Amino acid sequence: MKGSISHTCHCRDSGTGIPYPAASPCPRLRNPKHGQWSVRQELAADTNGRRRQFRRTGFTNAQDARRELLLVQALLASADEDDPKDCRRISDMIMLCAKERSALPDVETTSRLLKAGHSLTTRVTVSEWLHTWLKGKKALRATGAARYEVDIRCHLRPHIGQIRLDRLRVDHLDAMFEDIASTNVEILEQNYQRRQALEDLRSIRGRAARRTARAAIAAMPPFRRVTGLATQHHIKATLRAALNTAIARQLITFNPAAYVELETAPKPTALVWTAARIAEWKHTGKKPSPVMVWTPTQTGLFLDHVAEHRLYALWHLYCFRGPRRGEGIGARWVDFDKDNESLAIQTQLVQLGWDVLEGEPKTANGTRLLALDHGTTDALIRHEKRQEEERLAYGPGWADTGRIFVEPDGTWLHPAKVSDLFAQLIEEADLPPVRLHDLRHLAATLALAAGIDPRIVSEMLGHSSTSTITRDIYQSVLDDIAHEAAEAVVKLVPRNAVHPHADTSDL
Repeated sequence: MKGSISHTCHCRDSGTGIPYPAASPCPRLRNPKHGQWSVRQELAADTNGRRRQFRRTGFTNAQDARRELLLVQALLASADEDDPKDCRRISDMIMLCAKERSALPDVETTSRLLKAGHSLTTRVTVSEWLHTWLKGKKALRATGAARYEVDIRCHLRPHIGQIRLDRLRVDHLDAMFEDIASTNVEILEQNYQRRQALEDLRSIRGRAARRTARAAIAAMPPFRRVTGLATQHHIKATLRAALNTAIARQLITFNPAAYVELETAPKPTALVWTAARIAEWKHTGKKPSPVMVWTPTQTGLFLDHVAEHRLYALWHLYCFRGPRRGEGIGARWVDFDKDNESLAIQTQLVQLGWDVLEGEPKTANGTRLLALDHGTTDALIRHEKRQEEERLAYGPGWADTGRIFVEPDGTWLHPAKVSDLFAQLIEEADLPPVRLHDLRHLAATLALAAGIDPRIVSEMLGHSSTSTITRDIYQSVLDDIAHEAAEAVVKLVPRNAVHPHADTSDL
């Protein structure tokens, strides 16, 4: 197809005041820097057979115009001449670029999209691709899909959703995480101001003054959570997975999410509730670590406190065998083998929003057989008898869900309500706080302290890899428990009030 470059200007004849005609151009055009250079290239006819031309002007020199013409011709050459459909698709794309006054794409990208059968005229944004990607993940768990959806809706779409997918770069992502960090600072400041205002309200006297203070507090932004490092890493992982799929479909060739550097999210150290830490917690109201573990003595106090509770067997199971919250309340009677003292973990109840869904265990290794001790087996047998009494007392309206742990009417336990109930029981027992999930750490540390092989402990907890749990993870807890045990052993031996080798010269 024919193509050419031309050199023109908008000068007027000084004598006539009209533009110079093409037959007698402006004499200053002999200077290549005068005026502007233009490109013209014949394209494939449209679907109605109408002739089309690519025209672009405004080039300051012949070299730039020639470079643009060669690019147009190379793009046209990337289509097979014997395939008029591909020739028309390339021409459609070039015409769209001319209409939008946008830069022409490179030949390699165009050729790749053409061979893969993708549209050349549709400009897919990051937001559109993330929607397509998430919609296509049919085998994803409901909780996993919800987590991806939050990353996309709250972070990726607002920050980079408007960017064209093929133009997404590392600096875009760096800017996104910088914005997240700045927002975190803002949230912390606003939370502090609101918390301070609430504290000041306690000391304000007078109805009018209190009314004014309450109105000021109501106008403040509500308490919000910051986007922590662990969440930022998950956002990065979500985007990286989505872009990898785009690469597999030949939409892009480069994954910028793979080259974004974030600070390492530190894993919280599990700590045991020693007397000193309890005293500090009571003084400041702050836990020494997000992950806290009871001592064996504290565990015993809790179990004694809930010994008559209708869900005692559940608390006992959590403390000694460490199932996940959803696995514990999702356990079924059909999975309990009282003769062989085992419980098969085959299903779990998970919370999505406020709804409760039944699903498979969290990981592939989550489906497992828990060996039970005599105490746990006996607790489950007693619980079975108690549940039968509740069923008879409730009458024909009792829901037979087949679950081991249920509401008094037989319906499923709600995961959030179980966590709230656990916190309430801890407060009643006057024990230092731990999360329900921390009982998994408790079960692990008790097993490790008893000399159980870490690999077996990992299998008991249903970790995705046996390397997930090591002595290093719980070393601080094990050391504290060991010191407590050492002190307990010493106390068994009666001693004189004064050590026989002590220096009593100053007494």
